[in-house]
Amino acid sequence: MGSRNSTPVTVEEKPELLDKPWRDVVWDHSRRTDLKQHLQDYKSTIASVPQVRILLIGAVAAGKSSFFNSVNSVFRGNITSQAEAGEMTSSLTLQYRTYRVKAGRGGKPMAFLLCDTMGLEQTANGGVNPKDIVSILMGCIPDKYQFNPSQPKTTEDRKHCSQIPIADRIHCVVYVMDSSSPGFLHPDTKKKVDQIREDCRLQKVPLVVLLTKVDKACPHVEKDLKNVYRSYYIRDLIKKASGCLGIAESNVLPVKNYSHEIELNDACDILLLTAMRQMLNFADNYLDNFD
Repeated sequence: MGSRNSTPVTVEEKPELLDKPWRDVVWDHSRRTDLKQHLQDYKSTIASVPQVRILLIGAVAAGKSSFFNSVNSVFRGNITSQAEAGEMTSSLTLQYRTYRVKAGRGGKPMAFLLCDTMGLEQTANGGVNPKDIVSILMGCIPDKYQFNPSQPKTTEDRKHCSQIPIADRIHCVVYVMDSSSPGFLHPDTKKKVDQIREDCRLQKVPLVVLLTKVDKACPHVEKDLKNVYRSYYIRDLIKKASGCLGIAESNVLPVKNYSHEIELNDACDILLLTAMRQMLNFADNYLDNFD
């Protein structure tokens, strides 16, 4: 038996909600309106690039297709589901798809495209092959290209890519992570992600992280989405994602996609629109290399 004089070991308790948010966000409707207008007014810094291309990658069911559907919903003014999305163990997206977002029902396409890929999987021959991601970055893969994980495009296939105009290349890569799942990356998945990250570096394409399902990750955020930047747990997840992927914490953006809702919500929209604005800022940084 232990000594009566032994001091019990205590675990440091961390606050569930911080007194002050670590990122300043204005949550009122006018902020949503301003962000939405900013995106509608956006134009790339290079005239020959009418629409910047933002590539969404990530594990199966992380929320890539749902992010497009959610952003599209904000601009349509109602919940939409153009891209197939769902909670599956294998990827629902089997093709490379480029999606336009229109400024309202019947409106003009906005100056960005969201490009969706087959999900990353743990197995060597499962999900999108990192070699195909390189081809996408270089603009070698057309819309509706059918992925074959065991037979990616070869270096020979990519020889002509150096002649592809900048408008057809990827201008920002977004790694989509499910913040509600335990752990972050399986070792085999991390090898693929590290390879993609290195390819992004070589191509000078900026990489950001989208943390989805933050409402499922933290009960305080589920109760009120406006708590996202006061949640100690979400802040900790952002730090872990930053360390895991070797990118700045400011490049990690939490969002909640629309899933079961039938009406739009200002707080949800503000997170989605803020994330989109940051992606466009990063795309601008890429285009600055070609001025």
